[in-house]
Amino acid sequence: HWKHDLDVSADGSLYLNELVGLHLATALALVVYFWRDWVRIVRGLVTSVTQRRVETVDQKLAWLIVTACVPVAVAGVALDKVFRTTLGKPVPTAIFLALNGIVLFVTEQLRRGGTGRRRAGAAAAPGEEHLSADEQSDLRITRMTVRQAVTIGAAQILALLPGISRSGSTISAGIFKGLGHEDSARFAFLLATPVIGGAALLKLPPLLGAQGNGLRGPLLAGSVAAFVAAYLATRFLVRYFENRTLIPFAVYCSVAGLGSLAY
Repeated sequence: HWKHDLDVSADGSLYLNELVGLHLATALALVVYFWRDWVRIVRGLVTSVTQRRVETVDQKLAWLIVTACVPVAVAGVALDKVFRTTLGKPVPTAIFLALNGIVLFVTEQLRRGGTGRRRAGAAAAPGEEHLSADEQSDLRITRMTVRQAVTIGAAQILALLPGISRSGSTISAGIFKGLGHEDSARFAFLLATPVIGGAALLKLPPLLGAQGNGLRGPLLAGSVAAFVAAYLATRFLVRYFENRTLIPFAVYCSVAGLGSLAY
């Protein structure tokens, strides 16, 4: 029955149930890594609602995240089965993976303008030198309009397509909207946390019932591994994008996608 188990379009697929646990562990890793930020964001959202104002950086960032997550939440609920049953097959996945690499490459070329790397907004503006690097990044992010944030958040819909990177699509959208690599990556990871966590929680109940029998041990082991890997990967990528680009990921996705398609 292994073919059925690995088919995400099949009802009761153990592989799909396993993915739910791994995604939840990934979301938890993002919360742990950005816990200071989430404390400020949640506090900003609460004070904004209770005081009926949106003035501070934390309040603005909180509402940008909330509004930016709406498009992918709606699309995920409405189109989840379509993406899994129609497109969750090897050939479409390989094609989308290759296209993902092309998009990342084009993003970098347009960002560079053909003349070399340009990283907008990385330096502290006059009067902001006393702020921490995270606070400076948040300040730059909150200079976006709600429309720009929603556009970046909507890019996560592409990640519902198999082979498309959620972070890659969101970071690319952020760069197109004028954010630097570091700020785009930071905003992408903050956006991914409620989306991944929310989607996993919605699909978690079956694992707590009969469908989870015999699966909870392997699921726990896999989730621990996913948590550690996600935490280390996030830590690496946050530092990586301080002075590097998407080109290596573009090359990997293109080669892997085209190679898989040929195979």
